[in-house]
Amino acid sequence: MSTFPDPSLNPIQRPTLDWVVKKPWRLIAFGGGTGVLRPGPGTWGTVLAWVLWVLGLHVLTDTQMAIFLPVSFFIGCWACHRTGYDLGVSDHSGMNWDEMVAFWLVLWLIPQTWLAQGIAFVLFRFFDILKPAPIRYFDRRLHNGFGVMWDDLLAAGYTLLLMAVLVRFGVFS
Repeated sequence: MSTFPDPSLNPIQRPTLDWVVKKPWRLIAFGGGTGVLRPGPGTWGTVLAWVLWVLGLHVLTDTQMAIFLPVSFFIGCWACHRTGYDLGVSDHSGMNWDEMVAFWLVLWLIPQTWLAQGIAFVLFRFFDILKPAPIRYFDRRLHNGFGVMWDDLLAAGYTLLLMAVLVRFGVFS
């Protein structure tokens, strides 16, 4: 399962919610179905991540988050790989679990204010869409589930770096 079928042989260009919910790995990779929303399925996945954070993930202890995030990352590698195989492409735009896990990392490490979270949301989406170096390099060269997940962690890294500068300059005090 390491190689993907020829996409020209696969008729799925725009998966439906019905297609997504038929397999658990698709439901995970498509962020609970938010990946079928248009426009901007990555943004919809990031919004869902934020909502889930507010609804309960924020209460996890640091130890629990330190376990939850790597487990979510590895589940994402598996789910995105399987879903990419089903679609015949390694990184379909509807797969947005990668945005969710990366944004949870950001939310865990920033000040817990609406302002900080809102700025982090905008920064994360900016870096995820723009893909500055080395994000673009890895996005083009890494494939399968790991490649899908990795570039969003780098976007989270850029976001966290800028957020640290904003914290240092007292923006959130």
